[in-house]
Amino acid sequence: MKLPAALLSAFRSANAVRFLIALCAVLLTAWAQWSPPPASSFLPNEWLRDAFIRLRASDAPERRVVVVDIDEGSLARVGPWPWPRERLADLAEKLIGPYEARGVALDLVFPERGSEAGDLRLAMLAQHGPLVLAQAFDYETREEALHQGVIGGSTALQVRGAPAATGYIGNHPGLAGGRHFGNIGFLPDRDGTIRRLPMATRYEDKTYPTLSLALVQCCSPLQALAPRFDGVQRVPYERHWDAYTVIPAASILDGTAPLDLLIGKLVLVGSSSLGLTDRVATPLDPSTPGVLVHAAEATRLLDAQSGRMPMRLPGQAIAVLFTFVVALASAFFFPRLSAALNLGWLALASVAWLALAYWLAPHDPDLSTTGPLGSILLLLAVGVPYDWQLTQTKSRKLLDTLRQYVAQAVVDELLRRNLEDPLAPQQLHVTTLIADMEGYTHQVEALSMDEAAQLTRDFLDCLTRPVMELQGTLDKYTGDGLVAFWGAPLPVEDHADRALDAACKILKEVQRFSARREEKGFPPLRVRIGIESGVAMAGDFGTSFRSIYTAVGDSVNTASRLEQVARDYPHSVIVGDGAVQLSKRHRFVSLGSKMLRGKEKPTGIFTIDPEELAA
Repeated sequence: MKLPAALLSAFRSANAVRFLIALCAVLLTAWAQWSPPPASSFLPNEWLRDAFIRLRASDAPERRVVVVDIDEGSLARVGPWPWPRERLADLAEKLIGPYEARGVALDLVFPERGSEAGDLRLAMLAQHGPLVLAQAFDYETREEALHQGVIGGSTALQVRGAPAATGYIGNHPGLAGGRHFGNIGFLPDRDGTIRRLPMATRYEDKTYPTLSLALVQCCSPLQALAPRFDGVQRVPYERHWDAYTVIPAASILDGTAPLDLLIGKLVLVGSSSLGLTDRVATPLDPSTPGVLVHAAEATRLLDAQSGRMPMRLPGQAIAVLFTFVVALASAFFFPRLSAALNLGWLALASVAWLALAYWLAPHDPDLSTTGPLGSILLLLAVGVPYDWQLTQTKSRKLLDTLRQYVAQAVVDELLRRNLEDPLAPQQLHVTTLIADMEGYTHQVEALSMDEAAQLTRDFLDCLTRPVMELQGTLDKYTGDGLVAFWGAPLPVEDHADRALDAACKILKEVQRFSARREEKGFPPLRVRIGIESGVAMAGDFGTSFRSIYTAVGDSVNTASRLEQVARDYPHSVIVGDGAVQLSKRHRFVSLGSKMLRGKEKPTGIFTIDPEELAA
């Protein structure tokens, strides 16, 4: 009865972990939606929203808002910037007079006086006509606050969460008598992109509207807008620049612009000229004329007046509900599906959320679009590996035995191939390398026990490191030497060359180690290496008491004999005929034939070309 109870306990424990992971995923999304400050300001969330905006942006004409552009062509026709104040007064008068614009907003600030006549004409239009002058509030903390010109146009409109300004650039006192002023200062995000607009700004206990709001207020009842916005709002970039009616300022001044394009329209006067540097980064374009931001917001305000605003939906709650469903389904699917299918399920959930977020984003400006994606990533990073680990327990236990013998890269490849039983004995073509220290007894007889142990460890390091680097299987240590082979448990075509590569590296490692010892007065070290290739039986030949992965066969015995006869030659590496025939990137020197113990016929023996070893 103990085994079923243990299994039931493990099952319950695994389910508890799965539901804990699911709960963490739901809590992560909830935190992303409502954490202070809101995680919706997280830049990846903004970048995803930017992508949605670019996909959704329309070229459908916006005829209610017109942009009069002081563009490069106008500068070429009328004259370089700055234009005389009379010229700007001409522009405003023509827009309000002959062109009968409903309202005009200048995206320009005049902190310095111009000509007296021009300033007077602008002042009269601002006092008695539908002309909105601009002023720029500063939101940065500076050692010396900006205070230039005079500000005006404070409103009684109560706005929630209006940001506080630290300074301003206003117009000169001669223009202070205007009725309507609008702020053209921006609040860029950390990446410099303008995504939100301060609809109203607090400065010294007064509230000042943004330019687009001041323009609409200039032509509309104040109360019609009161419940429609917060202090800082996302700019609804619903249209490209080309969707707006853009008229060159020069065409207004010379009277060639069609009247029907401007009669009864809201007009924003700004500049797309690179020389005037009135360009900002927006989700639509990294270099957008700043006046487009105000035009986009004016469009939204007009939509609000006409009741065409997107319905406000509880996007944050929907995001949490979506994550709850995905997390719960994942807790059910993960133990029942393969890792590949679980990855497919999470990919499908991600695509589904992206589609839902694309639809929800315009309906909830506070929605964190990346919150559920972060939760799905948590399920991917924690949930999938957890269940994969549970399903792979048996094979991992088998491979734990191999970890004592082979490099991690070999274990990883065995896991990748998902072999049913990689430890099962099987006949494989392998190359065996056997190495040990010549004259070990002579080397350690004058050393203390600790010194002898340290010498042995250091020498075995010299032998082992190349074996592992070349993904060999370390069969065993033999006191002052080792046995290693290539081709099992992971079959490789170049097993002979890998063993020979390892031999070359071992020689260099031992030479460097010996040189350091010789500098301290110790005798030189020499390693003997025997290498042979052939068919061998490789696998777990252990008992119920202990597992041992090894290779047995004639080629393994031959490698051992070759290592022993190396003492009869002035060469450290002795290679058998089988390895020579398989090698493709090494050169050899024949040492003739020799009758090896246990063999009925002489065996051809070789060594690696000394020139290759010296290279």
